[in-house]
Amino acid sequence: MMNPCKCGRYNDPKSSCRCSTTQIYNYRSKISGPLLDRIDIHIEVPAAKYQELSSNLPAETSAQIKERVNKARAIQRERFSAAGGKNEGILCNARMGHRQVRKFCVLGNEQSELLKMAMSELNLSARAYDKILKVSRTIADLAVL
Repeated sequence: MMNPCKCGRYNDPKSSCRCSTTQIYNYRSKISGPLLDRIDIHIEVPAAKYQELSSNLPAETSAQIKERVNKARAIQRERFSAAGGKNEGILCNARMGHRQVRKFCVLGNEQSELLKMAMSELNLSARAYDKILKVSRTIADLAVL
């Protein structure tokens, strides 16, 4: 985890960032592209609001989250065992090779165009392409629960 810029206020709705575009670029470029390429998900998380922190509304428990994850993993194990053959040893989406990604992560035309645009605009690698599809497949597995 890292701040979005040196001062930590880039994209903060309550306070303004003091960093120049060059400073932000230099700060973010301290982490090498090949290292970033090996991180599956990059998310900007805004600061929590007081109302969220002080709320008495029940949050999802760790046990509930664990149960959802276990169900998603069961879906994945079933997917790979039902496919048989060259999927031996694959128990979850993260372990898919390129061949399995092409088989189990089929995109529609609209999704394919969006990914094509992201690959081009963000100059993403082949490794990033497969990771995007694997994470998407996992999100889809969690969404059916």
